[in-house]
Amino acid sequence: MDFTPTEAQTDLARLTGEICAKLVTADRLRELDTAGRYDEQLWNSLAETGVLAAALPEALGGSDFGMLEQTAILRELGRYVAAVPYLWSIVLGAGALAKFGDADQRQLAARAGTGEIVLTAALAEELRATTDAPGIVAEAAGAAWTLTGTATTVAYADRAARILVPAITSTGVGVFVIDPEHASVTRTAQRIVDLSPEFVVDLAATPAELLGSIEAGADILTWLREYAWLGLSALQLGTLERALELTAEHTRTREQFGKPIGSFQSVAQRLSDAYIDIGGLRLTVTQGAWRLSEDLPAAEAIHIAKFWAAEAGHKVAHTVVHIHGGLGIDRDHITHNYFTAAKHNEFALGGATPHLLALGAELAS
Repeated sequence: MDFTPTEAQTDLARLTGEICAKLVTADRLRELDTAGRYDEQLWNSLAETGVLAAALPEALGGSDFGMLEQTAILRELGRYVAAVPYLWSIVLGAGALAKFGDADQRQLAARAGTGEIVLTAALAEELRATTDAPGIVAEAAGAAWTLTGTATTVAYADRAARILVPAITSTGVGVFVIDPEHASVTRTAQRIVDLSPEFVVDLAATPAELLGSIEAGADILTWLREYAWLGLSALQLGTLERALELTAEHTRTREQFGKPIGSFQSVAQRLSDAYIDIGGLRLTVTQGAWRLSEDLPAAEAIHIAKFWAAEAGHKVAHTVVHIHGGLGIDRDHITHNYFTAAKHNEFALGGATPHLLALGAELAS
């Protein structure tokens, strides 16, 4: 395994970071700290500079970069707790349509790459597409399909042009594409810890297009989940890295008893533990992204990365708040944004325990 970043990784990370540094200021974060937070200005800038399209195939206007480059972008977005749907619209939505879709579906991916539309996916853990607990059921009517059921915590469903939805059919798992503007779709906003726009989506015989084939449905769903888990881990990595940097800066300037609090042993120990936890997350995210980019089996590495994202997310987020003292619980202080983002990433699509159980099952098999 080569840990040296590719030139594309370095360039995309630098470009994304420069855009975010210019647009995502502390004042802008406070302005966005409302339910359904979404930074349209940042999203448009990422589209105009080609960041959104970078991972798409060249035939769709992209550069055909892989998951190593995408995690570099996600990491920078995490550092600025950016309120944009890059993971859901580009990595998952456009990525799946470009890889598995027909000509019309691939054009949707191209439009997402220009920022013209937003895509998303319904992947809540409690709605695993299994015959024991079907969250959404698909029924065939000739060549057409309809979906009935409920999906929860569907990110950016309020502005998505299409939603990718896993469902149970009479012969197996399928992944479908729906138009959320159809009259049979009801979207209800949920209250999320970091105020991200997530929704309950109710489907009542909603017309749907099949993505790929039913025979490939389980593989497509696995692809979506693995990229979602690793993408969340990369976002978490950037969030925790920047949160620790802010905390380290605070310990150098905040004084008690005439000394910077960073010189106290208990503070230094907690910072050291956080540094080690973030190092573990960085290593496992890099390993998972590298294995996906090389088309190697990555399930084990991805579950480990998501475990670290949850475990380190919990410990580092609380360390950041505790070391900031009273400032750490002030909703107007930037620490608040990093704490809530870390808690959201910790539990999204499964916390530490579910991924340990999945890792155990993977090793046992």
